[in-house]
Amino acid sequence: MTNNSGTLKSILFPIHRAGRPFIALFAICTVALGWAWLPLGFVGVVLTVWCICFFRDPDRVTPQGDGLVVSPADGVVQMVVDADPPEELRMESGAYTRIAIFMNVFDVHVNRAPVDGRIKRLAYRPGKFLNASFDKASEENERQALLFETSDGVEIGCVQIAGLVARRILCDVTSEQDLKTGERFGMIRFGSRVDVYVPKGTTIFAIEGQRAVAGETVLASLDGKGTVRQGEIR
Repeated sequence: MTNNSGTLKSILFPIHRAGRPFIALFAICTVALGWAWLPLGFVGVVLTVWCICFFRDPDRVTPQGDGLVVSPADGVVQMVVDADPPEELRMESGAYTRIAIFMNVFDVHVNRAPVDGRIKRLAYRPGKFLNASFDKASEENERQALLFETSDGVEIGCVQIAGLVARRILCDVTSEQDLKTGERFGMIRFGSRVDVYVPKGTTIFAIEGQRAVAGETVLASLDGKGTVRQGEIR
């Protein structure tokens, strides 16, 4: 029974509630397409399965430790650069490093808190829907910004950025809400990016080009412990 239970858990996964209407719509369209012409029904089945997978919301095992900054999104670490946070967060300019994580349409899109802390500020800004892999997407695309403050008073910025296909950013938390590292706070529908802003001088573990897992991959250490790593494609 234990083995069967483990097998089922590896196959079945929780679905984010925001996906239920979309999955139902895809399923209805699949039935209609199959009724009209059977080959179209098979196409509908493939798309419905993709929709189910897109809205998957698996549990994650979050590392515990003081000062750890954990990835808020699944995807590829696209860039690690010094950059100013969005002006609406009112963070100090010239004092932060940005770690950008790009999510494609096959990644899990549920976003998670990068640190233990209180949400000091929330700010939504409308904008364009450029390809989220472009650097200028940080400034020009629609975004939802969150400012976390740790118990030590360190400010961490986290920005959900809509992409070329994404048309809806969901943020399920409120200002002054306390979150633990790895707790869910929202999602972005259909391809996007999440940027994390950490103070300069933070020990960065993230490597450009590596894949990050939301709630599990350690991006940085605020207390300066650990060794900066370099990556190599093998």
